[in-house]
Amino acid sequence: MNFQQLRSVRETVRQGFNLTEAAATLHTSQPGVSRQIRELEEELGIEIFVRAGKRLTGLTPPGATVLPIVERLLQEAANLKRAGDDFARSGTGTLTIAATHSQARYALPAAVRDFRASRPQVQLHLHQGSPQQVARLLLDGEADIGIATEALAQYEELLALPCYRWTHSVVLPPDHPLAQDADAGRPLTLQRLAAFPLITYEAGYTGRAHIDEAFARAGLAPEVVLVAMDADVIKTYVELGLGVGIVAAIAYDEDRDRQLRAIDARHLFAANMTRLAIRRGSYLRDYVYEFITTFAAPLTRERVQHALAAMPGQDPSL
Repeated sequence: MNFQQLRSVRETVRQGFNLTEAAATLHTSQPGVSRQIRELEEELGIEIFVRAGKRLTGLTPPGATVLPIVERLLQEAANLKRAGDDFARSGTGTLTIAATHSQARYALPAAVRDFRASRPQVQLHLHQGSPQQVARLLLDGEADIGIATEALAQYEELLALPCYRWTHSVVLPPDHPLAQDADAGRPLTLQRLAAFPLITYEAGYTGRAHIDEAFARAGLAPEVVLVAMDADVIKTYVELGLGVGIVAAIAYDEDRDRQLRAIDARHLFAANMTRLAIRRGSYLRDYVYEFITTFAAPLTRERVQHALAAMPGQDPSL
């Protein structure tokens, strides 16, 4: 048994049982991947994959049992390498962060700046995507840290720690009727807001679920004329007069967004929780713990280690 055999099995599953794609990812040939899988099956005395002629179509029952063990062995091998690197290359390395667009644009910059000042020899890689894509990068071992509002707490393989709560704001041109209402002391209501075309986040992004839930509870079906992944795009189209924007409050800056006005909407929509996630069982280098604390001061190394030691499903704040 060797690691190349294990990697061949794992990558074949990741690529939807397509041996050609698995071989390309592993920088080898399709016959080479097939041989590695066959040799492992012969050594274990089981068939890992269901076959239809020369094609693989799924996992056998023994294969479904073996796959998590393969994943753990490869993860521990990666942990072993990281542990060695910690001693061989103390203070240097790469930190890969996966985050949604809003987190990367508004929440991360200060932490990245401060971390770079204290750890100039650590190279930072930043990947942006949907909450589901952030989770997948963590699960596949392609990111050390994931930051998002939705989705991360839904995966048992991930430890998703709460960082901070945030609320939404409504953004609109200064001469908009809702701005005039605010000037006259009339509070913003869901009914009044639903009377105008809306521009907000795509489903699954940046607290969109709480926006939809609030309107649904009120029996309202607002006209959402445009959705986007990040607030800068939303604000651009609000400035063009296409509708009223609903964005994360942190995304509005009075000095930068001089063509817009913001109205606090925390009384309309439930607060949201940004979470920082890491894959359970991962070896975290010293500077990973340092970045976590830089981003969210309450998440000390001791608290993160305590949460990692807890069973999945247990409250990580304990």
